[in-house]
Amino acid sequence: MTVGRLCRGFLRLKACVPQRCMTTTTPRKRVLVTGAARGIGKETAKLFENAKCEVLALDKDFEECDLPPSITRVQFDLRNVEAIPKLIEDLGHIDSCVNNAGQLYCPSPEGLSNGSLGFTLDQSTEIMTVNLFAPVALIESLAPQMMARGQNGEIGGRIVNVGSVAAFTGHPDLWYGASKAALLNMTKTFATLMGKSGVLVNAVAPGPTLTKMYESLPQSRKDMVTRTVYTGRPAKPQEVAEAILWLGTTSPEYVNGMTLDANNGSYPR
Repeated sequence: MTVGRLCRGFLRLKACVPQRCMTTTTPRKRVLVTGAARGIGKETAKLFENAKCEVLALDKDFEECDLPPSITRVQFDLRNVEAIPKLIEDLGHIDSCVNNAGQLYCPSPEGLSNGSLGFTLDQSTEIMTVNLFAPVALIESLAPQMMARGQNGEIGGRIVNVGSVAAFTGHPDLWYGASKAALLNMTKTFATLMGKSGVLVNAVAPGPTLTKMYESLPQSRKDMVTRTVYTGRPAKPQEVAEAILWLGTTSPEYVNGMTLDANNGSYPR
C-alpha cells in the first residue's frame, strides 16, 4: 500500500468518527436546551443532535413543533421555579445546559407620557422569572453534579446562557433588557464560583433574530433594528445556534465567563 493510499484511508476513517459529543470510548453527552420548541432553541437542539449528543428539549408546550422524534421532549413551565431542583433530579446526568427560554412584553407605545411604561406587575415578574430566576435555579441545581465531575482536572460541565444585545443598549422593553443584563452578569458570577471545579459558564448575546419574539415587534421597531446591522437583515436562528453549539461542546477551557456577541454590528463594542 502506498503512503498516499494509507493517508487517504486514514482521512476517511477520521471523517466517520463523531467529533463533538461522542468518541469510540465515551458515551454521548447529554444536553438540556430550554425554550427548545421553536426559534433559536429549536435550531440549537437540532445542531446538538447532529453533533451526536443526546438532547433533552424543554419547553412549556410543543404545539406545532417539528423537532425530530429522536430528541427527547421535556414539557415543563419554567415559571414554576420551585420545581426546578426536582426536575434536574429526575433528568439525571447533564453535561451541557443551554438557558435559552425567554419572555418579552412590548411596552405601551405612548411610553412614559401616561405615567407608566405599560407593564403590569404580573408581566414584569414573569419576564424576570423566565429570563433570570429560572436560569439561576437550573445552574444551582446542576452545579453539584458538574462540579463533582470536574474535580479530576477535566471539564465537568458547560452552561450557555442566551442573553441579548438588549442587555447593552437601554432597551425600550425595560424588564427584558434588565433581565438580560442581569443574566450576563450572572454568567460571570457562576464562572467565578465554578471555574476552579471545571465548569465553563458562558453566554451568547444575539442581535435581532428571526424568531416568534422578533415577529411580535411593531414594524417600526423591526425597521430600526435592521438599519443598525452591517448586512441589513436579522440573524437566522441557526446562525446564533452555531455559536451556542461551540460554547456547549468544543470551546477551550480558557473561554470562560465571557459573552460572545452575535449581533452583526447592532452593538459593536
